[in-house]
Amino acid sequence: MKKWGALLAAIAGGAIAGPAFAREPYFATIDVVRGSAPPAGTAAGKVFDDANRNGRLDDGEAGVPGVKVSNGRDVVQTAADGSYSLAARDDMSVFVIQPSGWQVPTNRDFIPQFAYQHKPAGSPKRLRFGGLPPTGPLPAAINFPLAPSETGDDFRCAILGDVQATSNMEVGYARDTIVRELENLNDRPACIFALGDLVGDDLGLIPRLADVLGAARIPQWWVQGNHDYDSDADRDADSSDSWRREYGPVTYAFEIGRVLFIGLDNIVYPCGRVDYEAFSRDFCGEDPRKTYNGRFTDDQMRFVENLVKATDPGKLIVLGHHIPLVGFDNREQWQHQTDNAAELYRILKGRKALDLSGHSHTLENLASGDSFAGWKQSVGVDTIPFRHVVAGAVAGDWWGGDFDIAGIPMSLQGDGSPRGYIDMAVRGTDYDLDYRAAGQPVDKAMWLSMSTPEFRDWARVLLAWRNSPAQKRGEVPPLSIQDLPDVRLLTPQDIAGGSWLTANVWMGDSDTVVTVSIDGGAAQRMERTQQARGEPSHVGADFADPFALQHQLAVTRTAIASRSGDPLAQGYIQGRQDRFAPAPPRPQGSAADHSSHLWRFRIPGGLRDGTHSAQVHVERPQGSSTSETMIFETRATRPQPTFRFDAWNAFEDGPRVPEN
Repeated sequence: MKKWGALLAAIAGGAIAGPAFAREPYFATIDVVRGSAPPAGTAAGKVFDDANRNGRLDDGEAGVPGVKVSNGRDVVQTAADGSYSLAARDDMSVFVIQPSGWQVPTNRDFIPQFAYQHKPAGSPKRLRFGGLPPTGPLPAAINFPLAPSETGDDFRCAILGDVQATSNMEVGYARDTIVRELENLNDRPACIFALGDLVGDDLGLIPRLADVLGAARIPQWWVQGNHDYDSDADRDADSSDSWRREYGPVTYAFEIGRVLFIGLDNIVYPCGRVDYEAFSRDFCGEDPRKTYNGRFTDDQMRFVENLVKATDPGKLIVLGHHIPLVGFDNREQWQHQTDNAAELYRILKGRKALDLSGHSHTLENLASGDSFAGWKQSVGVDTIPFRHVVAGAVAGDWWGGDFDIAGIPMSLQGDGSPRGYIDMAVRGTDYDLDYRAAGQPVDKAMWLSMSTPEFRDWARVLLAWRNSPAQKRGEVPPLSIQDLPDVRLLTPQDIAGGSWLTANVWMGDSDTVVTVSIDGGAAQRMERTQQARGEPSHVGADFADPFALQHQLAVTRTAIASRSGDPLAQGYIQGRQDRFAPAPPRPQGSAADHSSHLWRFRIPGGLRDGTHSAQVHVERPQGSSTSETMIFETRATRPQPTFRFDAWNAFEDGPRVPEN
């Protein structure tokens, strides 16, 4: 407090010029003026240049014209004096859309302060996590402070898939991974855009998680996910009440440079008549249990339509929401795609756009024109008109798998990609997308491995055991990782039976070119296992990432046990499970038996006996190029893998020989 107080005093006294101050955090709240209400049926106020950075509209502070303000449906622009007037709704968020060249204030957790929640009677019933208290009548004015921003047209934004902190232990995992890595960056991003499932059903974790993520000192814009709502709410209109109290609106937008970011909650919970009748979602009408559906509400669609009309056609529009519009991993699961995606495409027709989502805990980079079987039947979409990215997950496979060297679960995802985040580097309206794998070198972009006949046989056995009924399969898996021979040592039988060098290129897409050079020879194209031309997902050992699957099918964390007497210290604790009892190492969680970004190259016959080098090179039009080398061997026969006691024991060491 003393630091910022002294700085404010220096500014007021003219000792420090405004631009220097703009590089410091801008901590304030919006200015809510109680008293006589505005004209009936309206919300009104002013957007102003907060010259002294105190969040209050003081005498002499000028209004900012042309700034967009919304009630979650309508969008208006401020007049020459910064004033605005909006139609009031019974239950709404009134918010300013941060304009380019300006910044809204944040609280000390770097949560943007840009909205007022209006729900006069509050949540209609007592909710598990508190809901939204009564807000009473609209205030006399809702004034939104802004300060000049030094962020220009070129900036970076950290795109976070599911953090999914289900417990305080997992908040600690987030602290020691994503926060540590962002905090250590020399070139700090201008924003965090977090795409839902920040927590895992326990909304009481939001304040601590916000504080922990705030240590990165980056404004953090959050989108609500299906594990962030009030699951005991009876109506969709009330299911975000605790979120709104703790974080803010579930529909909003902000601008940085020449980019308009739009944050949308596309979780309808509990889904009901509209989903059942209009979109034929039987699970919303015939199942008595509450569940959710992926859909934008009518108000959200009108908000997007109004906002797009009011936005410079030359700007890049970036959509952020939780459930994908369409995806590869969940291509036939209607609940996990967005029903009215086609209507959104109509609104954005002719606009330069990028779609970002989370939810599936996979990394998917889908280019314009891509298509997969199931989209047409589920949401009426043949091909996508602009790039769609499913951003993976900070939590990876829900914080599962064995511990890494830092004591964090490795948590490899269902497509084999590691946990991490997307680094979006913006240049005007162009951008690059690179995946930053947690705990890996910054330029690490893929896993390399070898798919051999013995690997595929091993994987088929364990995948079948994993998918069999638990009560019938027994405690001990039929195979373990120790039953798998060295996959990077090939015999003539391995090569004749089909051995493929595999490259799981995490941000690979349809425009990515992957080549391999063996022993310095000519570069040859690798084959992508999915072409994204309307085909179904290719699933199974033949299409698996061997690197990831070897970790996922033999999880030793299941065997952890002690004599401490603490039941929670035994076995495998993850998510909402109390614990998995100690058991032999076994498949656990996701299995990378399919991927939208796996390339392979069949190892040719005729290689000399010995050690070989395979250099894989990746070129992506919207991301960094990269290369990585894998060393493998070819041997006439497979050598004994363990210590050769027969050779050792064939001779005696003999007694000590006296020295002369």
